Amino acid sequence: MANRDSPPNPVYPLSDRNQPPPGLVALLRTRELIDPAVNFEVLYGGRTNRVWKVLSGKNDAVLKLYCASFQNPLFRNDARLEAECLRALNSSGFVPNLRATGSFGNDSWVYYDHAPGAPWRDGVECVALLLRKLHQIPVDLDLPDGCNGSDDLDRHARQILASCQSQEQKSLLAMQPQGHIPPLSDQCLIHGDPVAGNILQSPDGLTLIDWQCPALGDPCEDLAMFLSPAMQQLYRGAPLSEADMAQFLAAYDCPKVTERYLTLRPWFAWRMAAYCLWRIENGSPDYAPGYELEVAAL
Repeated sequence: MANRDSPPNPVYPLSDRNQPPPGLVALLRTRELIDPAVNFEVLYGGRTNRVWKVLSGKNDAVLKLYCASFQNPLFRNDARLEAECLRALNSSGFVPNLRATGSFGNDSWVYYDHAPGAPWRDGVECVALLLRKLHQIPVDLDLPDGCNGSDDLDRHARQILASCQSQEQKSLLAMQPQGHIPPLSDQCLIHGDPVAGNILQSPDGLTLIDWQCPALGDPCEDLAMFLSPAMQQLYRGAPLSEADMAQFLAAYDCPKVTERYLTLRPWFAWRMAAYCLWRIENGSPDYAPGYELEVAAL
């Protein structure tokens, strides 16, 4: 799971961190969603929300308990949006099947089928085809707007940098890209966070998980997030090569979008560098290599 930021304190102190809160377990049993003898296994990687694999001996599931108290300046964390997207895309073949959703205290939870596979590692063409398919699906959902055009990306990067205090903030502000790329009129459903950790690869194909920050926006945002050197470094240990990036853009097979992405690439790199700096200042030094990669991309 690709949720990146941990709240300062656990949402629910437990005697056994491998188990969901007892009250939530009781709620799921009351709704006949789990059996009395079910077991739970912590799914690591997501640190904003708490996630467990539900082991039933038959069809395993995933239980995600959202933390509503922690705000991320780049990645929204909305349980309602995840549930609505899973419902809308149920027939697509590339999202988990949603079983149920609800609230627990001040937080929300979603419960869906466990998707087989491991986080994506290689083979950029299949990811390009997946995102192209997603961006062509018409949906009627109440979604927030994504960043659309260079002015939006400029404002977003500056908002993130406004929360930074280190000397690098001034240096990064001086690297602001120049020029103007207008908004795109034909917007579509975008995942918002299609990084390697959110793409599960199995012999049956790819599954796109963690739908908590979708938007109606520019498909270039999804392309930029997947191709981001910082995100590839974080989840795979190395950025993609220029050959891999060219192969991905060719496989996406929509010159109008891919050419637009290339013109917007400096703004995406600038915003991601700002985000990496914010993460470093908030206790995540593992973002330092990504910061350097995004600055180099500028």
